[in-house]
Amino acid sequence: MNMQPTAVVDMEPPDGPGVILPTQLQVQAKVQAKNCSVFYNDKQALFDINLDIPANEVTALIGPSGCGKSTFLRCVNRMNDTIDGCRVTGSILLDGGEINDRDVDVVLLRARVGMVFQKPNPFPKSIFENVAYGPRIHGLASSKSELEDMVEYSLKRAGLWEEVKDRLQQPGTGLSGGQQQRLCIARAIAVEPEVILMDEPCSALDPIATARIEELIDELRQNFTIVIVTHSMQQAARVSQKTAFFHLGLLIEHGETNKIFTNPENEKTQDYITGRFG
Repeated sequence: MNMQPTAVVDMEPPDGPGVILPTQLQVQAKVQAKNCSVFYNDKQALFDINLDIPANEVTALIGPSGCGKSTFLRCVNRMNDTIDGCRVTGSILLDGGEINDRDVDVVLLRARVGMVFQKPNPFPKSIFENVAYGPRIHGLASSKSELEDMVEYSLKRAGLWEEVKDRLQQPGTGLSGGQQQRLCIARAIAVEPEVILMDEPCSALDPIATARIEELIDELRQNFTIVIVTHSMQQAARVSQKTAFFHLGLLIEHGETNKIFTNPENEKTQDYITGRFG
């Protein structure tokens, strides 16, 4: 897609000259990776990744196991900082600001960039406390009633409120797998992040629970930028607007999801999409 500023000449009206109208103005990506490489001690896992992730869209990261999808995802909220021997070079920008600068508060960064993991991981606390935890530690609620409103609002956005509103004080671990994952999504969005990272959020779920999460992802993208790692090409095709194909630590191809799946430019992408390897 050409994102350069362009202009078109409108058809000349009967009473005046043509009018120059601005069309596509330059839009800065929400997240930008520039020459991003990742090393685990002496082993290089990612090689010079350049990827723009647009706001309010779902970007799917696909590719075979061990290709670097999750490694890249963890770069966006500096989760790789928690891994001994891991080193990240290059640049990751969030709204144009470098997230790897020494003066960036990682706690605040992770409030802006939430994460939902492969396996549902509710805290060993009540359903209410799972969702209230983030707003409480970040001081987002000034009163008990405001905190209760935030919990209710987050559970509603995660499509879980009607199922749990009468048992908010029961353990989150007592919910079904699909409900636990939606609880984790409610927990992530309770602090009003700008970006939500999802690392194979449906891989441990049954088809019905998976469908609920996919519907939820489509709703959430109206308010959040979403990046999802998935092994399922069908899921990528269903939920995303952009798709990035990784292979052996390289970003092979990135573009509109429909084009990636129907008319990829790279032969490796074509081979993966058609099942020749993976």
